[in-house]
Amino acid sequence: MPIIKPVNGKSPEIGDDCYIAENATIVGEVSMGNQCSIWFNAVLRGDVHFIKMGDKVNVQDGAVIHATYQKSPTTIGNNVSIGHNAIVHGCTIQDNVLIGMGSIVMDDCVVESNTIVAAGAVVTKNTRIEAGSIYAGIPAKKVKDISKELIKGEINRIADNYVKYSGWFKD
Repeated sequence: MPIIKPVNGKSPEIGDDCYIAENATIVGEVSMGNQCSIWFNAVLRGDVHFIKMGDKVNVQDGAVIHATYQKSPTTIGNNVSIGHNAIVHGCTIQDNVLIGMGSIVMDDCVVESNTIVAAGAVVTKNTRIEAGSIYAGIPAKKVKDISKELIKGEINRIADNYVKYSGWFKD
């Protein structure tokens, strides 16, 4: 059974047709839309500020989503994939975004729509990632504009696949 529990009187709200892995943790003020999936060992801690997620968001194995106490909530749009072991902390992720495996997105960042944050990238505090771009490196910098093929072939493909994969695990 996943750990899903209230903190300070605020309970997680889980949308329709979502999958939560048996050892995932979701606590506090967390709200998620429909067709989301929270995978093995992922942690969503809405204890110090809220976490709000749209529809068709997948939080892959070992990822951590958190916020900063009374200062920086975490907001995630629709059709977002958060890769294995990524950290998303006190920031805004807009729609149609891929946060690569092992990457870190820090407080008060804004990742605009149709964007890829490459695996292992570190997006430092207060960075604004412009729509339609790929950012990579430490600290993350723009490496190129994203093509329509990458939006369809990576961002949409991964989000759609995780809806399919979650169906394999539902009772």
